Amino acid sequence: MQHTSHHFVTWNVNSLRSRMVHVLDFIKEHRPDVVMLQELKCQDEQFPWEAMEDAGYQCAVYGQKSYNGVAIMSRTGLEDVRRGLHADDEQTRYIEAITVLDGTAYRVASVYVPNGNEVGSDKFHYKLDFFHHLRHRLTEIAPYEESVIIGGDYNCAYLPQDVYDADRLEGTLCFHPQEREAMWRILHDGYYDAVRMQHPHEPLFSWWDYRAGAFARNHGMRIDHLLLSPKAANSLSQVRIFSEERAKDKPSDHAPVGCMLIAREDA
Repeated sequence: MQHTSHHFVTWNVNSLRSRMVHVLDFIKEHRPDVVMLQELKCQDEQFPWEAMEDAGYQCAVYGQKSYNGVAIMSRTGLEDVRRGLHADDEQTRYIEAITVLDGTAYRVASVYVPNGNEVGSDKFHYKLDFFHHLRHRLTEIAPYEESVIIGGDYNCAYLPQDVYDADRLEGTLCFHPQEREAMWRILHDGYYDAVRMQHPHEPLFSWWDYRAGAFARNHGMRIDHLLLSPKAANSLSQVRIFSEERAKDKPSDHAPVGCMLIAREDA
C-alpha cells in the first residue's frame, strides 16, 4: 500500500527580508509541507504575508522588531496557535500550532533558543532558563501521544560529531557541558533527533560562521535540529541538511534541515 509523505523543514534565515529570494526559491524547488522559520528580525506587520500566501502557505508569526522572531508556514492552515513558552518572556522565540495534512494531524513548533552571548554571562543563564521552559512545554504535550515536530535553532551542538573540532571547542558557547546537558534532558524525556536517527556518527553541520572562511573550510556546527515525538519518529523516512543553501550569494549562516514523515493509517 502506498503511503503519503510529508516534508518538514526548519531554517534560521537570519533576517527574512534579507533572504526572501532564497526562501521563495527554496520552497518553490522543494515544496515542503511545513516550514519553521527562526530569526525573522521583523514585526508581524512586516512579515511578507502576501508573498507566502501566493507561494501556497498559511502562516502563524510571532515577530519582534530587529531581533528574534519565529514563524510556522503550512500548506493546509494552522490551528491552536501558541506564542511564547511563558507569560513573563518578552522575547519572541517560540511558536506552536496544529496542522492537518491529508488527514494526519501534526503538532509543530518553531523554536529559537538564545545564543547565550558568553559562557557564564546573564544571557547564558537566560539560555539555560529558556531550555528549562522548553523542556517543561515538551513534557506537557508528551502525554497527548501526537506526531510532534519541534524544529529550530537550538544554538547547541550536543555530540562531538556535531562540531568540526570537539577538543578545541569543548566548553565554548554552543558546545558547553551545561548546554549539552539541557539538550540531553529533552532527548531523555522521549524526543528523537531526526538527523541522528539516520546518521548517528557522521560529522554533519548546519551552521558556519561568516568569518574566517568557515564554510569553505567546513568549520561548522550542527545546532539546528528537528526533534520528533515517538509517534513522529516512527514515521521518519528521510532527513537532509540543505548545505547548498549556505553556498549561495548573501546566504543565511544556517542551512535548512528537513525530514520526511510517512503518514501512516494509524497516525
